[in-house]
Amino acid sequence: MMRCIVIDDEPLARECITNYIDQIDTLTCVGTGISALDIPRFLEETEVDLLFLDVQMPLMNGLEYLKSNPNPPLTILTTAFPNYAVDGFNLNVLDYLLKPISFNRFFAAVTKAKRQHQLLQNNEKPWIKKGEPNCFFIKCDGKLEKIYHDDILFVKAMQNYVIVQTTKRKYVSLLFLKNVQENLNSDVFMRVHKSYIVALNKIEGITQHELQIASYKIPLSRNYRKEVIPRIVGDNLWNKEG
Repeated sequence: MMRCIVIDDEPLARECITNYIDQIDTLTCVGTGISALDIPRFLEETEVDLLFLDVQMPLMNGLEYLKSNPNPPLTILTTAFPNYAVDGFNLNVLDYLLKPISFNRFFAAVTKAKRQHQLLQNNEKPWIKKGEPNCFFIKCDGKLEKIYHDDILFVKAMQNYVIVQTTKRKYVSLLFLKNVQENLNSDVFMRVHKSYIVALNKIEGITQHELQIASYKIPLSRNYRKEVIPRIVGDNLWNKEG
C-alpha cells in the first residue's frame, strides 16, 4: 500500500485527486494540505510514499518546496500550466499531470509510481549485511562499510536513503530506516522521530522538542516524547517534571 498526500490550494482539485486515490486499492490518502508549508508536518507525523503537489500555491509553491528539500517523497506535480514541466523534471519529479486531470492519465502516473516504489523496496534488503553481534555492513559508494554499534550517534532517514552518523564519519546508503533499525539493539537505540534513531547513551542534552548529541541537534517528535524521555532520565524525574 502506497501512502499518499495531496497538496493543492484548490478544494476541487484536492477532491478530484483524493477521489481517484480511493479508486485504486494499492493507494491510500493519509493527508491533504493547501500549501507546500504543510508538507514537513506530514513527513514528520507519518510515512509518505507519494506526494501529489500543485505548482502554483500561496506562500511557497511546489517547485520552491522541491528545491528546498533534496530528498522529497516520490512526487507527481499537478498544475494547469504546462510551462513548468521542464523545471519539474529537472527536480526529478516522477510525472507531471495537467489539469483537468483525467482518470486514465492519473492511473498511468500512479502505475509508474508503483513500479518505482516496488523497485526501491526490492533493492532495500541487499544493501545491508549482518556482521559480528556488535556491528553490521552497509553498502556506500560501491563498497561494504563495517559499522560498529558503539560508534553510532544517530541514524537519519532521507526518504530512500539513510545517513548513519558515527563518531568517525557519515555513511550514506540506499536503505530505509527500518532496515537499519532491525540490526540495532533496542536496549541501546531508540526511534525519537519519524526520521531519526539515536543511541540513548550518546544523548548529552534534552528539551521538550530536541536532543543534543555531540554537535548535532536531533528533533524529538511529540509522538515519541513520552516514550523517549523516561528511557533517558527515568520515570521518577519524568513524572516529577511532567
